[in-house]
Order: sequence, then C-alpha cells, then structure tokens
Amino acid sequence: MIEDPFAVFLALAAVVFVAIQLERRVGVFRSLGAALVGILLAMLLSNIGILPGTSPTYQFLMGTGVNLAIALILLSVDLGSVLKAGSGMLAAFGIGALGTAVGAITGGLLLSGVVGPETWKLAGQFTGTYTGGGANFAALGRAFETSADLFSAATAADVIVTAVWMVACLAVPVLLGRSKQGQGEEAPVAGESSAEGQLTLERTLQSSVKPVSLSDTAALVAIAMGAVWGADQLAGLLPIHEVLWLTTIVLILAQVPAVKALSGSALFGNYLLLLFLASNGARSVIANLVAMGPPVFYYAIITVALHGVVIFGIGRLARLDYATLAVASQANVGGAASAIALAGARGYTDQLVPGVAVGLLGYAVGNYLGFVVAAMMRGLLGT
Repeated sequence: MIEDPFAVFLALAAVVFVAIQLERRVGVFRSLGAALVGILLAMLLSNIGILPGTSPTYQFLMGTGVNLAIALILLSVDLGSVLKAGSGMLAAFGIGALGTAVGAITGGLLLSGVVGPETWKLAGQFTGTYTGGGANFAALGRAFETSADLFSAATAADVIVTAVWMVACLAVPVLLGRSKQGQGEEAPVAGESSAEGQLTLERTLQSSVKPVSLSDTAALVAIAMGAVWGADQLAGLLPIHEVLWLTTIVLILAQVPAVKALSGSALFGNYLLLLFLASNGARSVIANLVAMGPPVFYYAIITVALHGVVIFGIGRLARLDYATLAVASQANVGGAASAIALAGARGYTDQLVPGVAVGLLGYAVGNYLGFVVAAMMRGLLGT
C-alpha cells in the first residue's frame, strides 16, 4: 500500500490524468465525465489496498485544496453571464434546487432515527452537493465537522447515486418524450457520433478562455489564496463560517472587470476539484458504508429521487422541455461536468453553455442553501 503523502498525491494526479484520457477517448466514460470516473478509479485503488483510506494528502485536499478549488471556480462565475443561461434553464435549475432541499429534509425526517444525531449535517451536505457539486459537499462537511465514518459512507453513497442518476437523466428524454432539440426527431443516443455532441469538460473549458498567461496565473493564485486567508480571518471575527465568507468574497471579486479578464480560473479550479473528488473516492471504502449501514444510502436515494420528482413534475407543468430539465438536473446533482457530459452525449449542443452556467451557479449557491437546510433540519430534530 502507498503510504508516503507525496506518493499518494502522485497516485491521485495519475488517476485524474487517466480519468481525463478516458473521458476524451471512450464513449461510456465520456457520458460519465472525468469527475465521476476519477472518483470510481480512486475508490477501486483504495478498496483493493493500493491507496490508503486516510492520508495527510487527503486532509490537505479536504482543507486548503478544496478552498482554493472553490475560490478559483467561483472566480469564473460571471453573474451577468449566468443570467444569459436563459429563463428556462434558470427556472429548471431553481426547481431542481428546491427539489433537492425537499428531498434532504424529507429523507432526514424519515431516517433520523437510524442515521443518528448527525442527520442535520448530512441534510446540509446532500443539499449542497445535489445543488452544486462535490466541492460544496466537502466544504459543508468540514464546516459541520461531520465524523469521518459518516463522511466516507455518504461520499460512497453519493458516488453510486450520482452515477445512477446520470443514467436516469440520459433515459428520461427518450422514455418520457421528445425534446425541443430536433423538433420531432429523436435526440442522439449516448455515444452516438456527433462532432458537436462529443464535447468534454476539458474541451469546453479550453474553448471558453483565452490562452493562459504566466501573469494571469500569478494573479489568480494571489487572489485565491488571499480570499481563503481573508475568509479565515473574517470567520474569527464574526460568527459566520469561513465557507460562507469565502463564497461571498470570491463572488464579489469575480464581478470586478480586471478579475473577469484573467484567464484560467475555471481550468485550474476544476483540476483541483478533480483531485479533491479523487481523494473523496479514495476515502470511500465500501466497508465504511457497510459499517454505517444502509440508511445513509437510502438517504441519498430519497434526496435525489424527490429532486427528480419535483424537477420533472413541476418542470413539465411549467412547460419546460425534457432536454432542459435533464441538463439542469445534472447541473444540480453532478455539477457542471455532468451537465456537459449529458448535453454532449445526447447532442443537446444548445444546452452546453447554459448547462455550464447553471452548474457554476450551483457552486455559488450550494453552500448557502446547505447551511439553510442544515439549520432547518437541526431545528426540526431538536439536536
């Protein structure tokens, strides 16, 4: 087993590289996305004894690493551009976020007796991750000081449920109806050849920014590190958690024209996020999930299932098409990478940019919503 922290970091970097190559070259992995593939590969290495279940490397990525990832990703969130995602996609995303909150609260009320006193923490984390993504899950877990065993079990459950939901969202437009894409023609099936449809997270991010310069990189590192330090200082002065301070500070900075002009934040942030997600996979030993029992897995299922009922039920009543709802749902549950993977796999080329926009919006609002739901759940349970 690899024990040296630097060697563990090297192994995670190799996992991310392999995941990106698989996403680029193999249809089934393109549909899953590099983020999910990296989690699964790291989980496999951990469960067969190559990677350890705990490591200082994971702790770094769970702390400073994920904070820097959050800062860099949020620096790419131009709120003006998010509005250009269109009213339909924004409405679908909002409905999906509401569905996630409903699912997390309902699941918590049903399963609190078997999940235990940390149910409220899991409610916040599931709300965050199924609104934004894995970075929100980690940030909220660290904020709530979720126990290591529960965190690992929830991560494993999240991985499995996210993968299943990707398949469900690929199938929904075909099973329930035809999308606006093509107006009466079936959308391309997953893996079907299409020059425009076969877009990965890597290609989309590269095509959306100018060449990255050394000057821009230096500025981004300084801004991100300054925001992380500033958030920590403010959290020590005022009773607001550093994650919320970091989210707020970076979103404000991201609207400054000089900061908007910097190139590379999305690329660097998503790379750090892929490393973080791979470390989550390595921490997710299946035995931990079994030891915690099935309630955590059931909780994740209930949260995502009710999210699905709300987004597709209310969404269709609002006359939103299945393509928009499916991409928005993946932006909620799997993040920007999953939204791109689904849009590309199904050939929804007109949904690629809106999917990225609301995926990034999810990162922006996931922490806030996670804190709100966690507080509500804590009040309801009296813990």
